[in-house]
Amino acid sequence: AADKINLIPQDFFAELCEQIIQHLNRKIPGVNTAELCQRIQTSGIEITVGDLAKIANVVSFLFSTAARNNLSTEELVTTLGNAVSTLPKHAVQVIRHVWNEQGKSISVSEDATNMATVGQFVDIKWKLGVAMSSDTCRSLKYPYVTVTLKVADPSGQITDKSFEMTIPQFKNFFRQFKEMAAVLETV
Repeated sequence: AADKINLIPQDFFAELCEQIIQHLNRKIPGVNTAELCQRIQTSGIEITVGDLAKIANVVSFLFSTAARNNLSTEELVTTLGNAVSTLPKHAVQVIRHVWNEQGKSISVSEDATNMATVGQFVDIKWKLGVAMSSDTCRSLKYPYVTVTLKVADPSGQITDKSFEMTIPQFKNFFRQFKEMAAVLETV
């Protein structure tokens, strides 16, 4: 990941680190690597979402381990210098700055660590469509609902999950949500 960090301009790397700290503090559900990657690519840097996600995982592991071990800024930088000689200087400077400013705010608890094994809902989008025809059928007029869920996985990476439902499937889906809402009202 160190060679890929070299590709990322300092301001984008700083933004990534800030988002990771916010995620570790549970202020945001995850790091939107797809959106950040698109902005980096727009600036002329060639990097994939997968590479950026790997970098985010490494930095997230670094910050969470430093928080668990209650490291000071200097201890973190010294540990980085000893362990990772190939880390670019600008990355070490950003990590030092972000950790110095916000590192102590990371709360590490056993409950939070145990809870982080499932994803977290971020957003939902839906649209109603009608399939008019296909290569095997001239007149379908078949309605369907497309749902896109934005989910942050346990590591904080935000991904979109899309699926289509027939109208009867959607009605069942809706009924189950109403049941969940009714149960939540009793809590």
